[in-house]
Amino acid sequence: MSTIQGGQVVARVASILRELSISGPSGIRTSELAVALGLARPTAYRMLRSLAAEGFVDLDSNTGCWLLGPELFVMGAVAASRYDVTATAAPFVQRLAALTGESAFLSVRRGDETVCLIREEGSFPVRSFVLYEGVRFPLGVASAGLAILSFLPDSEVDAYLRRASRLESEWGLSHSAADIRARIAGTRRSGFAVNPGLIVEGSWGMGASVFDDARRPLYALSVTGIESRFSADRRPTIGRILLEEAHALSKRLASPA
Repeated sequence: MSTIQGGQVVARVASILRELSISGPSGIRTSELAVALGLARPTAYRMLRSLAAEGFVDLDSNTGCWLLGPELFVMGAVAASRYDVTATAAPFVQRLAALTGESAFLSVRRGDETVCLIREEGSFPVRSFVLYEGVRFPLGVASAGLAILSFLPDSEVDAYLRRASRLESEWGLSHSAADIRARIAGTRRSGFAVNPGLIVEGSWGMGASVFDDARRPLYALSVTGIESRFSADRRPTIGRILLEEAHALSKRLASPA
């Protein structure tokens, strides 16, 4: 029993830290965090206080919101030497933004989600702000996650869609398993993923998988913008640019020297 309880505590701590990372620089109140994670408010508060004592979270006394703490920055700096690819990927994201004029991104797969690591603004003045550093989406929802999911083996896609049974209720009818499978098929045909305003109406995205040295789709390059910038005539051009940059970055990650 103690092992199970200990595992539950670790899972709750991890979910709190993830929720704080999603909330961004403004942070989140105790009551909001409790609702988001399905915890009783006193339980959420006790855990936050314990994490604060260890430096993992901070309380902004002016707003009453909780934020990620300094200890995580220290740990992240240590982990970066092994996992951080942003320095390598940054030039590719910058070039993608310059060539398309749209906001460009690098995302990484973490379990059943993608996490945005880099955002680079394009020259077009009207932008979409659906995606920014630290934001997480389930695989198959945003264009980056759809690109990654599409190039996993069929057995892994099937297993994921069984686990992700709540996507339709949480993200809308267009995220049924059948609809996601249809978009996967389209992505496999063209090589790039398209999200036609399925998260926020009028905000489109396109993405392409970036493969690690084992040829696994671990990252994705993507662009987002307003619907008029993703016309049927322009999408093939954006797709070609995405695929070229994704292929070049994949080669770079496979041969870092």
